[in-house]
Amino acid sequence: MHYTELMKTATLPSIRVEPALRATVEALLADGETLSEFVEKSVRQAVLRRANQGEFVSRGLLSLERARHTGKYVESDIVLEKLSRKLVAAKSKLQALQQ
Repeated sequence: MHYTELMKTATLPSIRVEPALRATVEALLADGETLSEFVEKSVRQAVLRRANQGEFVSRGLLSLERARHTGKYVESDIVLEKLSRKLVAAKSKLQALQQ
């Protein structure tokens, strides 16, 4: 948990789910993990993901505006090739770590 003695806590609204979903979640809980801890962790992760998505979109819009202002664009083929090389390198690194 992420609480301290001095922090007041609040609750999230309870949600209704199908019994099958609850059973699936309960079956996936780690040893000693409660359903409440799982839900809290999931909400925290979703909040971070949304914040990251918002920042990503903001950076993209800023980049687009800068490109329009300067007239300097990078061809999509070049971007995709660089991303492809990064992906291959990351996969190689991951594979080396797993061996």
